[in-house]
Amino acid sequence: MPNHPLRLRFCSIACLIFLTVFCTSCSKNSGTTTAFYYWKQNFNLNKTQVSLLNNTGNGKLYVRFFDIKWDPKANCPYPEAVLHFGKLTPLPDITPVIFITNQTFEKLAVDDLDSLAVKSNALIEKLAKQQQLAYKAIQIDCDWTIGTKEKYFSFLKTLKKISKKSLESTIRLHQVKYQFKTGVPPVDRGILMFYNMGKLSADPAAANSIYNAKDATPYLSSLPNYLLPLDIALPVFSWSIQIRDGKIIQVYGKIGRNELNNTTNFKQTAQKDVYVATNSFFTGGIYVKAGDIFKLEESNKKTLEGAAKQLSSHLNKKDKRTIIYYELGNLNLSAFKAADFKEISTYF
Repeated sequence: MPNHPLRLRFCSIACLIFLTVFCTSCSKNSGTTTAFYYWKQNFNLNKTQVSLLNNTGNGKLYVRFFDIKWDPKANCPYPEAVLHFGKLTPLPDITPVIFITNQTFEKLAVDDLDSLAVKSNALIEKLAKQQQLAYKAIQIDCDWTIGTKEKYFSFLKTLKKISKKSLESTIRLHQVKYQFKTGVPPVDRGILMFYNMGKLSADPAAANSIYNAKDATPYLSSLPNYLLPLDIALPVFSWSIQIRDGKIIQVYGKIGRNELNNTTNFKQTAQKDVYVATNSFFTGGIYVKAGDIFKLEESNKKTLEGAAKQLSSHLNKKDKRTIIYYELGNLNLSAFKAADFKEISTYF
């Protein structure tokens, strides 16, 4: 007996609905927000940077306002590298970021924590007022330890109370895995820093310390149980490790592939991204000795895709989150397109 037309139509509609739901569930998440860090002391965006921000989101930028370090001579904390705005920012959504050394909380007396919070908030307000910035949140970047968690958390509580802003704290992978030892900061959101997970090594054959899947793997199973909602920070930077006589001399962000491909000064070895200096010379105030080895570590679109795929498989894709790329100030704009960042962000 032939199928009834109404029955055929019902089956077609049911199949269409099923396929739509199935495909949607398999697709990447388009509800994420893309943003960037800006870590240079002088704030002065060029047209290309502004265009990138506008084409990847809504101009959302996390700007380092200043660092707080410990002065051993004065025996007190002090602000360093305070941000200088070259002109009024054209961006609508800026979140101030403060970097605080762990040593500050090691040395600071408990009775002085409230004062540090008050002074930090006052400097943030001063810089924001100069730019007429109506910020909604403050982010604190500190690699606290078990020994400093009580002081750091007390500082955060006071800062949140007096600022009346949403508060965020950067989170390292080890602080996720050992959250009940290191503690969970009393903030509204955490920002998981998914980079700098390996140790710098003088071995030219060692894995990329900015990101490699092997070093990340042991920490990821703890992510679903972390007690804070998490945004994600991903790397878009590179550096070169200068090695001499089997020891690390320095790490340079300004020596990249273009400099290392200069055959007047360097020769590429049989190992990928490893170069040797063919003569002694100065570059940008840096002394390079003949025979020095330079190991290039970088992140590119392929690296980001690998990191995003590995990390996102351990996160709830229904959660709304911001993906923040570190960082815009020194970003090689010829290596990435706006579409690359939007594509990577949708993995989450």
